[in-house]
Amino acid sequence: MFIYPFVLSLGTSFKSRPEVAAHSTTPWPRSFDLRAWTDVLLHSDFPLWTFNSILVTVTATLGRVFIDSLAGYALARLQFRGRGIVFAGIISVLAVPPIVLTVPRFLVLKEMSLLNSYTGMILPLAVDAMGIFLMRQFFVELPRELEEAARIDGASIFQAYWHVVLPLARPALLTLTILSFQGVWNEFLMPLIVVRASPSHWTLPFGLSTLGRGGAGGQSFDYPVMMAGSILTIIPVAIVFVIFQRYFVRGVASSGVKG
Repeated sequence: MFIYPFVLSLGTSFKSRPEVAAHSTTPWPRSFDLRAWTDVLLHSDFPLWTFNSILVTVTATLGRVFIDSLAGYALARLQFRGRGIVFAGIISVLAVPPIVLTVPRFLVLKEMSLLNSYTGMILPLAVDAMGIFLMRQFFVELPRELEEAARIDGASIFQAYWHVVLPLARPALLTLTILSFQGVWNEFLMPLIVVRASPSHWTLPFGLSTLGRGGAGGQSFDYPVMMAGSILTIIPVAIVFVIFQRYFVRGVASSGVKG
């Protein structure tokens, strides 16, 4: 049930448009047609969209790993007034659908003159509540003795975090990296808000929404082209997940032992 849609997408990308109209649910083409792949790779802005997606995804993922781990460590270890309220606020954010924040995000980015720019896409994606929660849960489970020994030896709070705690948090960091990479790579709402009027900044998800439209012959969508673009978009996320799958499972298990 899960694999069939991907097989159907791959098969459709090698079909001609008349064959898609006549045999839309057949997972294999009767005659292979490379037109869709040629149109995507050579006759569209797919290479530019790929570059933009890589730039935004890598930058935002690095930001999430660093900022979320810092925030999670502060909530797990530092004692300050209002810590419980801050953590409750972060948890409450997880219950808010992202679409609700569309207009506030747009207004804030407009006032900051960040529309139609890479910065406007990266900054809102450089931190997320789920990542903070994940790292906080992992740090709570770590023994305090190692940090206390480092503090006795003269290390500052940040030095204990950077040199002692962070190396022990590799499973959680890799889990956060995978989740962040997947989430930012597939992000559609932020490009829609920030760079809709600037095609040179479009990323793959938003670019794919415009790919294959306005076909001839009474067909409004060129489905083989859309499927070819979708298959190419899935490949990087699949590679990252397959490589780090064991760390992902280990990180989720170790971060959710206790509440």
